[in-house]
Amino acid sequence: MAVFTPKFITFDCYGTLINFDMAGAARRCYADRVGAEIMPLFITDFARYRLDEVLGPWKPYYNIVDGALQRTCRKWKVEWQPEDSDFIYEDCKTWTAHPDVPSGLSRIAPHIPLVLLTNSMDDLITHHVPRLGAPIHMTITAEETGAYKPAMRGFEVMLNKLGCGPEDILHVSSSLRYDLMTAHDLGITHKVFVNRGHEPGCPEYGYTEIHDISELPSVVGL
Repeated sequence: MAVFTPKFITFDCYGTLINFDMAGAARRCYADRVGAEIMPLFITDFARYRLDEVLGPWKPYYNIVDGALQRTCRKWKVEWQPEDSDFIYEDCKTWTAHPDVPSGLSRIAPHIPLVLLTNSMDDLITHHVPRLGAPIHMTITAEETGAYKPAMRGFEVMLNKLGCGPEDILHVSSSLRYDLMTAHDLGITHKVFVNRGHEPGCPEYGYTEIHDISELPSVVGL
């Protein structure tokens, strides 16, 4: 991708900027009930069920976690307890930024406004924005839009609030399934895939690939 200076850089938050440790939370919660040989499969199904849960009608993220966890436990015949969902949701509040994020964002923020489009709740995201290490121009949550990515609605609300078109932004994410495929379908030409190793890429969707946020300033000529 040639150097492009967008009006805004828009970001997925969890996984891309914040270390999304849902797998670690599940391991900590179920270490005494799920064997080591099964745990990777248990965690993979937990992730797949979360994606399926967000594709339905909007509901609070706690219910997304709760529904996916119960379905995973049923599949693997593991006892589910209500406090399991409480544990994992509370664990979310402890997550911190990837080490490369504060320095990378702080190099960009004085020049280009940074925007978050996140599958989060209004109260949950407040734990994480201060850990990003740079000023955030606007934060848009799934609670605000009434839709979770990969639905288009969140992107549409964001573009409307920013008063710009899809050609004016650069969208950054570590997920094709949640973000970059939808961005592609909406005509967002300028995209960055942060390859953190948790999801395969697909270059046909037309993005610049980087491995951490320290590489992002050079993408926009900084």
